[in-house]
Amino acid sequence: MLMHILTRFCLVAIFSVSRVTLSYAASDDALMERMINSYPEFLAGHEGNELIWKDGTRMPFDDGKRGKEFETLLNAPSIRDMFYAPYIPGKSATAPGINIDPGRVRYQPFFLKMYGDCRKGETARTLVDVVWLPKKWGKKIRMTCINGVAAQLAKVSHELDQLPTKYDSYLFPPAGTVNCRVIEGTKRLSAHGSATAIDIAQQHSDYWRWAKPDSKGRYPYRNHIPAEIVEIFEKHGFIWGGRWYHYDTMHFEYRPELLK
Repeated sequence: MLMHILTRFCLVAIFSVSRVTLSYAASDDALMERMINSYPEFLAGHEGNELIWKDGTRMPFDDGKRGKEFETLLNAPSIRDMFYAPYIPGKSATAPGINIDPGRVRYQPFFLKMYGDCRKGETARTLVDVVWLPKKWGKKIRMTCINGVAAQLAKVSHELDQLPTKYDSYLFPPAGTVNCRVIEGTKRLSAHGSATAIDIAQQHSDYWRWAKPDSKGRYPYRNHIPAEIVEIFEKHGFIWGGRWYHYDTMHFEYRPELLK
């Protein structure tokens, strides 16, 4: 049943153990509406504390647990917890506050139901080709067609293709798209497993696990990805790992609910 639905839509480590002060941008009802508006092919509405899928499935929005430690927030979140910190797009790439990682919190059952489980071969059946930078590079990469992710990435590719040549070394070859793996140092599936993420510019990238913490155990912020590239991705629904305290500046993933 799941793969029938997916095919139909295609055709049409170190963590702080301090407790996190959650900062939600809106009421629960408004956040649930944001989810529905971001994924209208799958979500029909909401009632009480539940998101209602078009197949009739009801999924809890809030687990009622407060004062979660940061590691718990990552490993056992609710859907509501995905909004624990606002994602602020734009030109600035300033250092986020400690443990401010908007987008790293993912409620896995939601994304598995929507995109399929790569460990069962479900994601592979939704992949389509995207020609990355047709003028500058012109080779194919693969992304899921669910929620129009591949189509949105094609729009990104077209706009990046128009940038001056000084940006070329940041854009090709890309560092990877679909990859059924866990996130380094964790047991959580990567967004690359759902084929909703792309890494670019490995030679220019910065990653918190490669950095040496200071005397207080904090990671100094680093980034070399130009803002012009980031803005194009964000315009089409992709968030950037450079806006995280635990930064991963080569990483972009499709998360339109955080950009509404």
